[in-house]
Amino acid sequence: RRHRQFRRIVAMADLYDEFGNYLGSDGEWDEQEAAEDETHVDVQEEEREASVWEGMETDLPGGDEDDGGGGDGEDERQIVLAEDKKDYPDAEEVYGEDVEVLVMDEDEKHIEEPIIQPKTTKKFQVLEKGALQAHVDVEFMKGLLKKPELVRNVAVIGHLQHGKTQMMDMLVEQTHVTRHQERQNDKPMRFTDARIDEQERGISIKTTPMSLVMENSKGKHYLCNLLDAPGHPNFSDEMSAALRLADGAMLVVDACEGVMLNTERAIQHAAREGVRIGLVVSKFDRLITELRIPPADAYYKLQHLIQEVNAIILASNGGDKSMEVSPTDGSVVFSAAIHGWSFSLRTFSQLYVEVQGMEVDVDVFAKRLWGEYTYEEENCVFRKRKAGDSRERSFVQFVLEPLYKIYSTILGESSKVIGQMLDEFGVCIKPSEYNSDPKPLIKLICRKVFGTAAGITDLMVEHLPSSLEGTRKKVKTLYTGPLDSPFAREVSSCSENGPLAILVAKLYPDKDCKAFGVFGRVLSGSVCVGDSIRILGDSYTPDDEEDSYVKQVAELGLFQSRYKIPLERGHAGTLVLLGGLDDPINKAATLISESFVEEAFIFKPLSFNTKSVMKIAVEPLNPSELPKMVEGLRKINKSYPLAVTKVEESGEHTIMGTGELYLDSVMKDLREMYGDMEVKVADPVTSFSETVVETSAFKCFADTPNKQNRITMIAEPLERGLSTDIEMGRISLDMPPKELRSVLQTNYQWDALAARSVWAFGPDVSGPNVLLDDSIPGEVDKSLMKAIQQSVIQGFQWGSREGPLCEEPMRNVKFRILDASIADKPLLRGGGQIIPTVRRATYSSFLTASPRLMEPMYLAEIQAPGDCLSAIYNILSKRRGHVTKDLPKPGTPFYLVHALLPVIESWGFETDLRYHTQGQAFCLTVFDHWSIVPGDPLDRSIKLVPLAPSPPPHLAREFMVKTRRRKGMADDVSLAKFFDDPVLLELARGDPELQQLL
Repeated sequence: RRHRQFRRIVAMADLYDEFGNYLGSDGEWDEQEAAEDETHVDVQEEEREASVWEGMETDLPGGDEDDGGGGDGEDERQIVLAEDKKDYPDAEEVYGEDVEVLVMDEDEKHIEEPIIQPKTTKKFQVLEKGALQAHVDVEFMKGLLKKPELVRNVAVIGHLQHGKTQMMDMLVEQTHVTRHQERQNDKPMRFTDARIDEQERGISIKTTPMSLVMENSKGKHYLCNLLDAPGHPNFSDEMSAALRLADGAMLVVDACEGVMLNTERAIQHAAREGVRIGLVVSKFDRLITELRIPPADAYYKLQHLIQEVNAIILASNGGDKSMEVSPTDGSVVFSAAIHGWSFSLRTFSQLYVEVQGMEVDVDVFAKRLWGEYTYEEENCVFRKRKAGDSRERSFVQFVLEPLYKIYSTILGESSKVIGQMLDEFGVCIKPSEYNSDPKPLIKLICRKVFGTAAGITDLMVEHLPSSLEGTRKKVKTLYTGPLDSPFAREVSSCSENGPLAILVAKLYPDKDCKAFGVFGRVLSGSVCVGDSIRILGDSYTPDDEEDSYVKQVAELGLFQSRYKIPLERGHAGTLVLLGGLDDPINKAATLISESFVEEAFIFKPLSFNTKSVMKIAVEPLNPSELPKMVEGLRKINKSYPLAVTKVEESGEHTIMGTGELYLDSVMKDLREMYGDMEVKVADPVTSFSETVVETSAFKCFADTPNKQNRITMIAEPLERGLSTDIEMGRISLDMPPKELRSVLQTNYQWDALAARSVWAFGPDVSGPNVLLDDSIPGEVDKSLMKAIQQSVIQGFQWGSREGPLCEEPMRNVKFRILDASIADKPLLRGGGQIIPTVRRATYSSFLTASPRLMEPMYLAEIQAPGDCLSAIYNILSKRRGHVTKDLPKPGTPFYLVHALLPVIESWGFETDLRYHTQGQAFCLTVFDHWSIVPGDPLDRSIKLVPLAPSPPPHLAREFMVKTRRRKGMADDVSLAKFFDDPVLLELARGDPELQQLL
């Protein structure tokens, strides 16, 4: 029957066109109808035959007897609706109940996108296939973790290209069995530069930890957790994270370049964190092979370098001489990491004792190797040098001259002479090794002569605090809760049996960049996989527990730069990497046990020595990938401590960073690691601040919307230096009130009433603006003022966060509340009435105090030969910059130029500088201070000409108008938006132009 129907359909197909219109004649139509009637008759006959057979089947034995043989037949013949019809079996019937079946629409994804994504590993870092084989057993290292007195947490800090990563390579090679190609290859290993872009750029971008078991000069082993911090000023936020976790710091200074820009800033930042410093004079070989200065001059250069470092240390630590470094006590180590050697005066004197067989006290001998001592060979005694004495100093005779001899012999003499020299040191090498290239040969001989880095270990052990001692100081300086609480006392003991407390300061991405490992320091207690951890964010307080989450530890280990060592338990005093906790953590956090029932407080958030002042706007090339980019920006915010991502009111997504290199690294990570997408970048801009230069012209007031309350205040400039002290934490509302009053009265000449009436700093707790309650008790009800204090503070912080000129933060402004009329009923003075009113009062008083714009300024340090100074001056003058000092660098052919440069004029400055000096000038810039932009931003008489540079008096107006346009605002400030009508009339009396507008 089906074949007959199919033939009829095929025969009728030629009678219709492609749109279903009938093409045949009327006769054919009649024949077709007759055929359809016959088909209908045939179908009816076949249905009757089928029903007969069904009736016969119901009468067969085994049928249902109760229904008289017709019950089942009636059920099968009942009408079934289309939605109830079941043509195919369910997936559960086919695959079983224990199989999960996912049904997806065919066109839900792009045809080129697989339904099940394959597992991908992004290639952004250099990873080891397995852990490096250490010279000590891993179990021995894990045993040291249990003894915090044998653990040292040390940050390796210093200026760019001063040899920090080279020193880490030397320590890794001396404590591990490295691969043959890494030992023999002339190219530096850069083991702690685990990212591919770090290897390509030749600089460190991220702080990288490495835990090494090192032996001191007495043969005792210690576990040293070293944090290799970047030296570029743009990435000083990574140095801040390293110093937060460390108890001590090794300051690495190039023997040739000496103290540079970031060297000074690193010392100052370590002093603010309360971290003690040890000095490593690196690249010692440059004095011999590059500068080629005589040994006596080399001594003067080294002495000058150490004096410079000590001067900065004393200035940063309030003149505390106990923080100074000196070669005589072992707090100074000399090193040439590229050739694999380092020594302190003690290890050098010990080398003399062992080689020469001298019977002298090593410590006494070491103290005579530095300073104004000379050796009398006739009497075999050391004596103090007198003025005008021409005899050599002991350091030159016993240290520098042998070093110069080693290098000059290897580089310029035959194998026979080299062998004779090695015999003097009691060292021998294979005959085939004499034919090596000079660089590997120097490295081989120096390592055999000087041995391991025992001097560096002695520095860390004897002059930097242990993890046990450092924990007490961390709790004292960083814990925001009461120090006399049981929790603070138990955490200070750094005991494994105490309550769990982990200080988190860094996050590292996983291989697929989808999650982050949480890197922190276990201050007290212990942690293992599966523990439930309570995460307290930076904004957590006991009164507001919103920023608190509970997670389980999914992974635990030691982070070794390119690989991880799994741990069963993280003990107190060690640095660990935790997995599974990264979701609620933004940049830093405090971790405690979930079972902790007492009132919890956090450790202070990270503090930085620079600011993010460069800004770029980004958007995806494909608009549909906007959610993907937003997720990538969230990860950028986690990965970079000083990166600030924000959505402006205009809808644009902005990223703020410290400099061009910083933002370039951020965009590379966003495109390749976290976003995996193409991103468009707008022209870079800078952030501004708003300030005042005079006191408000008259008292400005604002009424609440219900007309039941009135706030009157004025604005005036803040005293010079006060905003810096507030931002640095030297002045805080957490100080005892008596101490705060004393500081304000002594240092800034505040009167007693003003010093007692400080309500808040803004826009944050350490913001550079101050709110004072200068109302007189006889005129204002102080109890009502106390009732609305928090609402007033919120309105002040709102207003100081977004100023009236171009919604940029305010700076250096003091707001004084002079009068207040407050309603008696609480319902009439709620936050909804007071907060916006205070904001309008701050805006009106600000606009009547000669408002100005402030721009960030860079401090540029330029190192160049003397013949390039004229070109440097010309380039700076074209960019509104000026030189503050230019001095020759002692012992080098270079000049060091310090200049101030507006950030908004710094785009491409480094490229321009290198072009005009033929690549001889090297420049680094870092944020220094805020400076007032010349001109009045509210001067409407200024006409801005498109595509033409504005003269200096017009810059403030130009910056304000362009910033407002970029944010989608009107060109001018609307006075009616911020002033009440009576205030506008009062203002118009003294301003004819405004009177005409009104």
